Amino acid sequence: MNQEWSLDTLYKGYEDPEFIRDMERLPEEIQTYRDTVASLKQGEAKEKLKEFLLAEERLEEFVSRLGLFIGLKQSVNTADEKAADYQSRLSMQLSAVSKDSAIARKWVASIENLEELIRSDELFSEYAYLLRHTKEMAAHVLSDDVEDVIARLNVSAGQAWGNLQSYLTSSVEVDYDGGVTNLPAIRNLAYSGDPQVRKAAYEAELAAYPKIADSVAFALNNIKSQVNTVAELRGYASPLDMTLKQARMSRDTLEAMLASMRRYLPKFHEYLRMKARLLGYENGLPWFELFAPMGGDDRRFTTEEAKAYLLEHFTPFAQDLADMIGEAFDNEWIDFFPRKGKEGGAFCAGSPRNGRSWILTNFDGALGDVVTLAHELGHAYHNRNLEGNRILNTDYSMPVAETASTFNEVVIMSAAIAEAEGDARMGLLESQLQDTTQIICDIYSRYLFETAVFEARKSSFLFAPALKEAMLNAQKEAYGDGLDPEYLHPYMWVCKSHYYSSGLSFYNFPYAFGGLFARGLYARYLEEGEAFLPAYRKLLRATAVSDVEDVAGIAGIDLTQPEFWDKSLAMVAKDIDTFLALGEAKLAARADCGCRAGKES
Repeated sequence: MNQEWSLDTLYKGYEDPEFIRDMERLPEEIQTYRDTVASLKQGEAKEKLKEFLLAEERLEEFVSRLGLFIGLKQSVNTADEKAADYQSRLSMQLSAVSKDSAIARKWVASIENLEELIRSDELFSEYAYLLRHTKEMAAHVLSDDVEDVIARLNVSAGQAWGNLQSYLTSSVEVDYDGGVTNLPAIRNLAYSGDPQVRKAAYEAELAAYPKIADSVAFALNNIKSQVNTVAELRGYASPLDMTLKQARMSRDTLEAMLASMRRYLPKFHEYLRMKARLLGYENGLPWFELFAPMGGDDRRFTTEEAKAYLLEHFTPFAQDLADMIGEAFDNEWIDFFPRKGKEGGAFCAGSPRNGRSWILTNFDGALGDVVTLAHELGHAYHNRNLEGNRILNTDYSMPVAETASTFNEVVIMSAAIAEAEGDARMGLLESQLQDTTQIICDIYSRYLFETAVFEARKSSFLFAPALKEAMLNAQKEAYGDGLDPEYLHPYMWVCKSHYYSSGLSFYNFPYAFGGLFARGLYARYLEEGEAFLPAYRKLLRATAVSDVEDVAGIAGIDLTQPEFWDKSLAMVAKDIDTFLALGEAKLAARADCGCRAGKES
């Protein structure tokens, strides 16, 4: 099994004649699109709308292939000068299209008989949601010249600052154990079975950040300032309101979810305090122990064993999903291991028109890494279910983006826990609670932090110490007394790439949404069994052509009401109560053994 992905189905490399030809053809393709837009007002609306949609499809298919290839090459080697050069050239040329895109969107919004046209033609009917959404969003589109300036300047502004953060965090050297390593590798040691390694890795990680913190602080400040300005220009009350509109999600849904999360935070704090006691701490859990394994399934997996484990647990759920997982491992979809210059974390980038996805991980062999693979393969399955959609109907919004991925996590962990016994069961249960705590407590802290930064950036520049303080405040509010206040993580804003996009803010609450939404869907699966799968696939396909609330409606769920969110969190609370009971029993057994040992001595 190859340990790195192959991009050959896109291009065989920078010297591939097809890649060279497509880069050379790019200006021609852009000009064809621009010519189409320029002619929109010169004919009958129905004919011109069809011409425009087909031109949009052609350009999207052409550009997405180039962009995907270049982005994937850069993600595994952020120092790749050719990738940086091609990315810059691609961005600069595409920035010129923004003015034409704004013109086209305004033109679509101006069509008075749009609903009539949607009913009159199959192509328009397939793009009904896109057309209606375009008409709705037109109120926030600026003048053609201003849209052009924003897009062109973003290449050397927001996008460039984001690239700086990615480069610095992937290339900074971390001194550890007499040698030098990188951030992804040192952060992976948080999952080590050795408590001394976990603490030493945490200390080495924190010691590395001052080398880049000031530079990254400038990146964060300038990106958030840019977003504040653009949101104001577009007539949004805040960047959050702009994000919700982009996410096709209502404020009522967000508030209902956050209110439920806040109600259940104390239950997660109980879990953290119990884990702390089990590990021998009395003042809450130190940050470096958040991912400490609690026994149970502490085996290490090779990539072959990870494949077998995933197939074993997903085949009973859905054969088409299992088949796709086998395909991903066998056909070089996955880049597994950390190395210098490679991005940290994990992601899945897919092309529904290509028939495959590409998955980046920093695999270290722990069960958590296998779960990460399951998560990213969930994204790939989501992409697979969009293959029947037209290319402009394959872009789903942030909240539902985590549905299939988190559903996969729940499936595999629930199966593993059900099979285990004794300490192994407790260890797996704790591992699942560990992950859920991340999407509730940690995600809430990230939401609080980003909210605070956006607000502060309206009037002041936040240097690294102020950003550290804001992060610590957010962590204290979200984690409460579950964590030891002496051992938090003041630099989480440096290493999380989600903060560093000028076009995608608040990429935090969608993880909570995806986790809770997936648990609600999993509850339906437990009730309905195999009969649930057709509705699940239909729901995934609808994510690209529906508002979030309408997607949930396919499963009979009202997201604007607290009942659904409370029900999902109550499922987690039940697992926490089980863990607490098991933990108390273990602590009592330890105390009893200690007493007996004392008497015998």
